[in-house]
Amino acid sequence: MMPPVSAFGADLDPDIRRFIQETGAAYGDHPPFDTLSPDAMRAVCEAVRTPWRQGGPVMVRTEAFEVATPHGRVNVRLLDPTPASDAPKPCLVYVHGGGWMLFSMQTHDRVMREYAARASVVVIAMDYAYAPAAKFPVALEQVVATLRWTHDHAAELGIDPDRIAIGGDSVGGNMSVATALMLRDVGEGDLLKGLMLHYGAFDDDSSPEDHIRYGGEGYMLSSAEMVMFWDNYLNNDADHHNPLAVPMRADVTGLPPAFFTIPQCDVLSGQSRIMAERFKAAGIATQVEIYPGASHSFLEAVSISPLAEKAIHDGAMWLARLFATVKADSEVPA
Repeated sequence: MMPPVSAFGADLDPDIRRFIQETGAAYGDHPPFDTLSPDAMRAVCEAVRTPWRQGGPVMVRTEAFEVATPHGRVNVRLLDPTPASDAPKPCLVYVHGGGWMLFSMQTHDRVMREYAARASVVVIAMDYAYAPAAKFPVALEQVVATLRWTHDHAAELGIDPDRIAIGGDSVGGNMSVATALMLRDVGEGDLLKGLMLHYGAFDDDSSPEDHIRYGGEGYMLSSAEMVMFWDNYLNNDADHHNPLAVPMRADVTGLPPAFFTIPQCDVLSGQSRIMAERFKAAGIATQVEIYPGASHSFLEAVSISPLAEKAIHDGAMWLARLFATVKADSEVPA
């Protein structure tokens, strides 16, 4: 067997390669990250990602809230793509990625509006406290608190409390699974009806093959960046063995149905494949979609990439079918 080698981005879909090259050039207009404070790094990321969140669906209703959590208040935004109705609407709570350190609901606004419009669901977007100032489990407990707030305030938000899913990208996928684990373990697992998981950071290391193929030059996320993100998120060696921090360590029995978006050319792709197989082995209804030529963060390229457009469509259709099934089941007489 030939040893794995990197294609240095030559195996990327051309539009995804353009996305990576243009964002890379934009980052190049700013000082190197290793010279910046965390706040300055985040400001650069907001500037670089601004063009990629422009355009897309227009929401009928957008509202801002502050939600109390065990670790202070967090900003939450409701995105509703459809006119007001007497019937409560299904909801996706979305947790943005960024290595627990970067990005925001602003950087991911286009992606969330796309899901809202295509699946006809209300999206609850949220921010959370950043590492390294806030380490595990601060952000996770803020996500769980926001999920509970959404359920408890469903009537005033126009949301169906029996049709709520959670999802996110990268570390947002990590915390989505961890949220489901926490709720399951305290007897509240039924609060969640689904998990939408885009290129999740489920393990604290990738396979040697993934590091070699996709963790270096030419791709969106590097192996070195993932080491930095984990080091800034976790407190100590014990956290590496905690399934709420590293969901690959968890028993996933009893979690809700899941959708996995897996870009082929991503240092985290192997993690998603393994996690998806663990879900299936646990008897969880699991849909897996692998996108050849796609990279980490590729959904943000939807404005220029048919591949990203297809991936968002696939996830939205899964979400719409999930909620339709849940509604149909709830209407069956006892």
